Amino acid sequence: MHIETKAIHAGRRVDPLTGAVSIPLHTSTTFERAADGSFPTGFEDARDDNPTRKAFEDALAVLEGGSTAIAFSSGMAAITAVLEGHGGAARVIVPDDMYFGIRSLIDETDIGTRFEFIAVDMRDLDVLRAAVSRAPTGLVWVETPSNPLIRVVDVHAACQIAREAGALSVVDNTWATPVLQRPLELGADAVVHSATKYIGGHSDLMAGVVVLPQGSPLERPVRMIQRHKGSVAAPFDCWMALRGLQTLPLRMRAHCAGAQAVAEALAAHPAVESVLFPGLPEDPGHALAGTQMSGFGCMLSFVVRGGAEAAMSVAGRLSLIVRATSLGGTHSLIEHRASVEGAKSMAPAGLLRMSVGLEHPQDLIADLHQALALA
Repeated sequence: MHIETKAIHAGRRVDPLTGAVSIPLHTSTTFERAADGSFPTGFEDARDDNPTRKAFEDALAVLEGGSTAIAFSSGMAAITAVLEGHGGAARVIVPDDMYFGIRSLIDETDIGTRFEFIAVDMRDLDVLRAAVSRAPTGLVWVETPSNPLIRVVDVHAACQIAREAGALSVVDNTWATPVLQRPLELGADAVVHSATKYIGGHSDLMAGVVVLPQGSPLERPVRMIQRHKGSVAAPFDCWMALRGLQTLPLRMRAHCAGAQAVAEALAAHPAVESVLFPGLPEDPGHALAGTQMSGFGCMLSFVVRGGAEAAMSVAGRLSLIVRATSLGGTHSLIEHRASVEGAKSMAPAGLLRMSVGLEHPQDLIADLHQALALA
């Protein structure tokens, strides 16, 4: 069955009571016992399980090719649950170009003292192999394409290196989604999503998900963290995410086509020093992305000549592209990452990160051209 069909039908069925084709939103926090005290429907308390959340978890598990999915209140809650629940050595290998939220989690919470985090450039497999062999390692955290430098990491090779070292491999698949990249098929032990982004697709919900293969040692501890620490995804957010999943394959194709056109236009502009996007043949990740992804993605970064002041001025002159954090929605968004991330940012001073939305690419290009005209 093709992913377009799975996106519409997985986890759902016509409501047997009403015949409703769209899945109902179940907001109840408690469920009736039978006369013998049992729960014949399998639902007891909304923190433990909920019909709408279960439908979303089942649907995303199918799309990722996993056995089970566990939905959280945010992507960061999902990330934290995997870190806390993996049960292996407290040494975690992370990419040096990582989502800034993880860096903040390490620096500003007890996670940074409970675990040892080693940051490496995972594009260099020899460096990764040396890092995991230096001491017992519990997790190898892979992010590809990376944020905000849009680096592409060899998922299959990185997961194999982790496995040989006795570590679990986790891939953040938020940017690629299961439409463009299939980490479990490439050997990953877990996949993490911020469903807030492309899965929701409309910048109006917050949720996170961990997807696991059959028999994963992560399943019970991560599920128990979800239930007993209370970071469950709300029924309404799950209902919205299920709605978003139905159009995910179509949206991703449109996002990718728009990003390709925008990247090519930016690469030809004299005010742009460089464009970071694997869809460009000259990008270092182009060949690898072509083998492990079915599309080159929807996110790009570009470096404006003249540094931070020039980049901020360009962003300030945009009229259609919105200056805002986050990504994956219908609106195109742009952000000066170095000023957001602070002193530890790996982003060049002139870098602007752009989430290409669903507007017509020529309108986005026109907006960028007028903003770059004075750069």
